[in-house]
Amino acid sequence: MEDLKARLLAEAAEVGFAACRVCRPWDVPQAAERLAAFLEAGHHGQMGWMAERSHWRGNPAALWPEARSVIMLAENYGPDHDPRAVLAARERAAVSVYAQNRDYHDVVKKKLKRLGRWLIDAAGAGAGGEAAEIKVFVDTAPVMEKPLGQAAGLGWQGKHTNLVSRELGSWFFLGAIFTTLELPADGAERDHCGSCRACLDACPTAAFPAPYRLDARRCISYLTIEHDGPVAEDLRGLLGNRIYGCDDCLAACPWNKFAEVASEAKYHARADLLAPPLAELAALDDAAFRARFSGSPIKRIGRNRFVRNVLYAIGNSGQAELRVAARALCGDADETVRDAARWAVARLRDA
Repeated sequence: MEDLKARLLAEAAEVGFAACRVCRPWDVPQAAERLAAFLEAGHHGQMGWMAERSHWRGNPAALWPEARSVIMLAENYGPDHDPRAVLAARERAAVSVYAQNRDYHDVVKKKLKRLGRWLIDAAGAGAGGEAAEIKVFVDTAPVMEKPLGQAAGLGWQGKHTNLVSRELGSWFFLGAIFTTLELPADGAERDHCGSCRACLDACPTAAFPAPYRLDARRCISYLTIEHDGPVAEDLRGLLGNRIYGCDDCLAACPWNKFAEVASEAKYHARADLLAPPLAELAALDDAAFRARFSGSPIKRIGRNRFVRNVLYAIGNSGQAELRVAARALCGDADETVRDAARWAVARLRDA
């Protein structure tokens, strides 16, 4: 298996992955306990699916008992610009780096399937004549990729709870291939955060009750993507002009000095998503929204939630001329959009 693993690493690089490491499905014994504490505290907010499938999420070995190895892959999406620069342009929208072009789920899964097919062919039939089996996952199943990534040695979960790599910084997606093959495992990566708390201090909404703990209910990524309905008024003003996700804690990490710009062109920012005008986005109806964000992860949240976020950004802009765009939505068919529009108009009137 040593030779097969060496060839696997070479093939993973050929496919385009930035790193490839291996662990066992049972190498994250602490995951279930930490997940249970997260859920018990209610820190998952409206993400009920996390609790519903926690028995699998907390124990990768239970997800597919036949699996003997987990191949963890890192996909670099490093930006070529400072994602925080747009925060000063208050009449424009800030979109998280990962969502500035194609949906990474589609891009990474295609690469995982290609690598998985190669592995099956390369392994051939076992002693009993059985072929190797695989299952691929990329953020769409009850798999805790970050603990598995640390167990495999790709990086460590930093104080912001995301995976950090000494080679890639914070800018990478994770993909997993579960297989019945028993490949040589790599050792886990240790924590290299030290006394640094740059990510914690960078959070606009104080979403970290303690290092290594996240309360998603205060996280801007959660609020703008996962949260349905109106956002609490005491948090709206803290969103700034962030309309889809937030990169502040990732961008603050000093380990990003080693990060490289993504080689995959599908992650390079679209010109119309680097700093789009808020007034332009507020005018999107459902058809225009779907057309503009076809193939983008943004499409998943739907027009109403998206425009809600845009209206909060308009309310935070301090730009009196944007009242026209907000006022036009005070009679919108969606109740949450109407609420956000009225809030934005009042906010700009007070400003």
